Amino acid sequence: MPLKKSELYSSIWASCDELRGGMDASQYKDYVLVLLFVKYVSDKYAGQKNPLIEVPKGGGFADMVALKGQKDIGDQMNKIIARLAEANDLKGVIDVADFNDADKLGKGKDMQDRLSNLVAIFENPSLNFTKNRAEGDDLLGDAYEYLMKHFATESGKSKGQFYTPGEVSRVMAKVIGIRDAKSATTTIYDPTCGSGSLLLKAADDASVKITIYGQEMDNATRALARMNMILHDNPEAEIQQGNTLSDPHYKEKDGRLKAFDYVVANPPFSNKNWSNGLNPFEDPYERFEDGIPPRKNGDYAFLLHFLRSMKSTAKGAIILPHGVLFRGGAEADIRRNLIRKGYIKGIIGLPANLFYGTGIPACIIVLDKENAAGRTGIFMINASQGFVKDGNKNRLRDQDLHKIVDVFTRQLETSKYARLVPIAEISDPKNDFNLNIPRYIDNSAEEDLQDIEAHLLGGIPKRDIDGLGDYWDVFPSLRKELFAKGDRDGYSQMKVEPAQVKPLIFGHKEFKDFNDKVTALFDGWQKKSRPLLTKLEVGSHPKALIEALSEDLLATFAKAPLIDTYDIYQHIMTYWNETMQDDVYMITSDGWKEAGKLRLIVEDEKNKSKEKPDLVISKQKLKADLIPPALLVARYFNKEQNEINALIAESESLAAQMEELKEEQGGEEGTLEEVVDEKGKISKGILTKRIKEIKDDPETGDERKALEDYLALIEKESETNRQVKEAQKALDEKVAAQYAKLTEEEIKTLVVDEKWLVRIAADVQSELDHISQNLNGRISELAERYTTPLPQQSQNLDELKNRVDVHLKKMGFIWD
Repeated sequence: MPLKKSELYSSIWASCDELRGGMDASQYKDYVLVLLFVKYVSDKYAGQKNPLIEVPKGGGFADMVALKGQKDIGDQMNKIIARLAEANDLKGVIDVADFNDADKLGKGKDMQDRLSNLVAIFENPSLNFTKNRAEGDDLLGDAYEYLMKHFATESGKSKGQFYTPGEVSRVMAKVIGIRDAKSATTTIYDPTCGSGSLLLKAADDASVKITIYGQEMDNATRALARMNMILHDNPEAEIQQGNTLSDPHYKEKDGRLKAFDYVVANPPFSNKNWSNGLNPFEDPYERFEDGIPPRKNGDYAFLLHFLRSMKSTAKGAIILPHGVLFRGGAEADIRRNLIRKGYIKGIIGLPANLFYGTGIPACIIVLDKENAAGRTGIFMINASQGFVKDGNKNRLRDQDLHKIVDVFTRQLETSKYARLVPIAEISDPKNDFNLNIPRYIDNSAEEDLQDIEAHLLGGIPKRDIDGLGDYWDVFPSLRKELFAKGDRDGYSQMKVEPAQVKPLIFGHKEFKDFNDKVTALFDGWQKKSRPLLTKLEVGSHPKALIEALSEDLLATFAKAPLIDTYDIYQHIMTYWNETMQDDVYMITSDGWKEAGKLRLIVEDEKNKSKEKPDLVISKQKLKADLIPPALLVARYFNKEQNEINALIAESESLAAQMEELKEEQGGEEGTLEEVVDEKGKISKGILTKRIKEIKDDPETGDERKALEDYLALIEKESETNRQVKEAQKALDEKVAAQYAKLTEEEIKTLVVDEKWLVRIAADVQSELDHISQNLNGRISELAERYTTPLPQQSQNLDELKNRVDVHLKKMGFIWD
């Protein structure tokens, strides 16, 4: 059956549950990732002729499966991994975790069970990487990235620095223009590469396969990077271990540092030990010609190494804390020299709390040596407000990433967001080469000023109405219908009551015309996009699809006034991440017909399903991954659903009648109080018994009628609920049978038209609703703020006080 991408992630993440308790995430990640690596290379390369990775006899995942339940499983797994490492020059890479460590994995039976369960998770038939795709649709590589992110999240402040958030990596790849790379001889280098995620994201953005170099000080983290390269189909990437500052690995024959075409880095922030093993005053690589960084802060040490590693035509991007932009002393001198040389092309200020290991705000410094000589300004972006909360961290949304890249690459000056700051302004004595972004771009919200004259004399300030100018450009006559000239210059009066503002906006011809134009834009996009969606087939590339759809949607709505095109873009990306991505991956893996089938939910070892079924037929729990049952019901069984809805409504009505009777006849002396059970509920058994007891007593006629009426309601509700249950069961059986009858064209119609496009259309409509709501909200706010001037409010207050005094006198609480 088809495997959802999200299920692939969760299945592999479940393997971590077997290891939690004995160690923290910074340790158990080594075990999980090694197993993932062994599973991948075994699936992809075992039995091949001249494979990139050799899987020797006794060195593959199948050999691990054979060990399940054996007492010496840990020791034997170590030997399997050692054989694989030996055959592929991967010693010190995949053999870093000891699978026979009793302190971490438990002793005796505990270790035996834990490792057996761990192997069983990876043995799942769905986790078959034989057909794992590259070309941007690398399922396993994406799963590895998913794991790295979660490991970084769980590893704590001091241990999560091995991973650069994927969104930030993508921004860096775009702004250095690596897509322009033309040859496999093009090089990219990361001097502090961690797990290699930043390097891979940058290299993946190139239009051709390029040559990858990296250096990482921590050996275990370097091992992660090597595995990451292989899992992302870059086995030839060179990742070296060592201290980049004191012992840089990449050097020319004459001893100079090797220079690269593109350089990216996310070095450790404010490293206090950067000069260990290094005398910066006698640096053989001439990295500190522009100044010696402070002894206890290595931010500029990494930046200067970074610059020395760039060719004269190179581009690069490095992540550093905001302090490098404005700190004084030696750092100010270095900053001044770099600005004068024109190396800094741009600075992108990022939100705080994005990075693992620190919560401080950081920036991306974009460097460009090729065009340094003629540089007259530095392009700055203040993107500090564009993010979403994600657990205990912040995260760039797709729209934030896209906006940063668009604005930077096109050098678009944008109010409160981006501008090209002249070097002359930066070097002016009042700024003195300070690069602190808020000094040049103030993105604080404009203050909503209160107008004292309007509070005293009434009227709505024309300044506030003019502040809605973007709306009046689109709805010019609407303004005239909302506001009239006031009794003095600079002020207007409302022509309608605040409660009528919203209906007037929604019903106005100009708003309707605007709505129609936006809808027409979406219809045009939908008409263009539908063939792309219906032509999906096995082997299609999901990432290429969503890029084409989303970019076209962004371009389409660039023509629409008032709408933030990046908000529209975010809607489709959110839906992609939540639902559509899984759907598309299933289709491109197994085809429309197979993906559209019902599947039987597989029970786990404890016989408890971890999934909620969509349908239960003959005690079989069934899941509809691609086509929700509700879609089939709406298309094929609307009559049956309406009948069920009517029965449900009848049942709810009966319940309401019973509740009403209970309120009328309940209470301490009420008729129904005597038939309440220990739980406080009216019992049918007690009720029936009581009716029999008073059946022949003429003095209990009213009581008997009330009890009989309630009993009749109970029985009618029970019968109605039985009918609902039977009707629902019959409908479920029809729905289950319908899945098997669906043709491929019917599946496409259900999924493309009635699932995907309907949702995206609703999201676009929500943006139209926001426009009207925002306009209505601001106008209503202004109307309520200034409708009643202060003198009138005081007069009203005096009148109310006098009325209250009159009542208090009547009640005897106030005397003359």
